[in-house]
Amino acid sequence: MTQANQTEQHTLVALVEDKPGVLTKVASMFRRRGFNIASLAVGNSEQPGLSRMTFVVNGDEYTVGQVVKQMDKLIDVIEVADITSEPIVTRELALVKVNTNQMTRGEIIQIVNLFRANIIDVGSDSMVIEITGESDKINALQNLLTPFGILEMLRTGLVAMVRGQANGMSNGNGDHSGQANGVSHS
Repeated sequence: MTQANQTEQHTLVALVEDKPGVLTKVASMFRRRGFNIASLAVGNSEQPGLSRMTFVVNGDEYTVGQVVKQMDKLIDVIEVADITSEPIVTRELALVKVNTNQMTRGEIIQIVNLFRANIIDVGSDSMVIEITGESDKINALQNLLTPFGILEMLRTGLVAMVRGQANGMSNGNGDHSGQANGVSHS
């Protein structure tokens, strides 16, 4: 059992209005409370005019719960939930530009194939690799490519979704008057 004061990673999802300035308001709320966002991904949702944000933050349960409550008070936030303890599916995308030459190219291709990644650009002295998967998979590929010389790397940040019929928010049917993970939305 996790102690209440133990710092751990939490995955938060928020459904927000898709309009200018919303990301700034949410990020400012995190900044004002001295919270570091470890990962952030934002994109259109299944509902027109709404976007879904996925945050990964470090903190204890109480502190993260307070952040969720503060986010929920923002006008442009429709609903927010900590889905850390839910059964979730997570993915991240990374582009990795690695140093190559005639001697190393074949070995790098073998590593890329082992991870079911894709080579999306080949130059005379570099290669760009695309990988999608859980963070551990991306970290493992990065560790194997590091000795060759990673020239550039870009990671999208985690996106997460609750498995099955539930969506991790309210009651899952679009009615925003319920509760998400014990957090009252008032």
